[in-house]
Amino acid sequence: MTHATPLAGLKVVEFTHMVMGPAAGSILAALGAEVTRVEPEGGDPTRNLIGSGSGYFPMYNRHKGSIAADLKSPEGLATAKALAAEADILIENFRPGALDRLGLGYDALAEINPRLVYCSLKGFLPGPYENRTALDEVAQMMGGLAYMTGPPGRPLRAGSSVIDVTGGMFGVIAILAAIEERHRTGRGQKVQASLFETTVYLVGQHMAQMAVTGHAAAPMPARISAWAIYDVFETKDDPVFIGVVSDPLWEKFCTLFALDELWSDEKLRRNNDRVLQRDRILPEIRTLIGSFTRAEIIARLEGTGIPFAPIARPEDLFADPHLLASGGLEPVTLPDGSKTALPALPIEMDGKRTRRATMLAPVPRAPRRD
Repeated sequence: MTHATPLAGLKVVEFTHMVMGPAAGSILAALGAEVTRVEPEGGDPTRNLIGSGSGYFPMYNRHKGSIAADLKSPEGLATAKALAAEADILIENFRPGALDRLGLGYDALAEINPRLVYCSLKGFLPGPYENRTALDEVAQMMGGLAYMTGPPGRPLRAGSSVIDVTGGMFGVIAILAAIEERHRTGRGQKVQASLFETTVYLVGQHMAQMAVTGHAAAPMPARISAWAIYDVFETKDDPVFIGVVSDPLWEKFCTLFALDELWSDEKLRRNNDRVLQRDRILPEIRTLIGSFTRAEIIARLEGTGIPFAPIARPEDLFADPHLLASGGLEPVTLPDGSKTALPALPIEMDGKRTRRATMLAPVPRAPRRD
């Protein structure tokens, strides 16, 4: 490892599948914890997903060890309990009660390991919905995110497993808080995070908007923007996003593009006044931006402090110059031996990125039975 390992020495055991649980474990592993996944015999089925699921396993299972165990057999159950007895942290994201019925619930394991921090990642926190089966998409639909993402009347899930991953992150926050409390008390505890409540937290800004204004938030494609210029604009070739989000930036934008008539209009000097005249301003700005190539727009805006962004596709990021120069991608060897690079944990500690080469664990073999 060539970076800081703040969680070195912590042992984590995972009883997880799909994205939410593995995402939580992958964050702890990237920070130096020793993470062991317990997979079913034959390996986690997530390894073999196709289509949009084909990236789940390599993305969220780096830096981990893995073993196979049949938890319904005495031998497999004994292996799982032995791992839990030595662990600092356990992560599970199966249906409510699944591990309890196997004798691997928090109460049973806390008796043999009182220092254990047991993290359950579920669809819902305890309440009327807790026994429902949830997925990322279910939570996005129930929690208002899909409504806010799509155009009116057409709910649309976000373009990545944002709730699975963010829910896993909240799980990690709870785990680290419990570890800190354990320093004072000497005891572990059970912590929980969920998909639905994570989604509700993310749309809290829209709930607050309703509380403040008395008006329900419109879906993002139909919203009244807080700024007059805050949109995707077509250039001669590829589109670019531009956001002019303050009065000083409006002055700078007008100067950069010689918009003397707009700048001289006193009725456009303040942001809220510009928003009210957005229909007047935007056609002129769209025509202006359309007269440049994307590269020309980027060259003009670079270093000005005006927010802008080329519209990238995920596959473009493999060659992104910032990621390549800053250590934002880490080398990964896939189970078939091919090599790629995937996003490193997006933080820096003590001036260092948490980045290292990794090889994904092959399909684990179950312990031999005599």
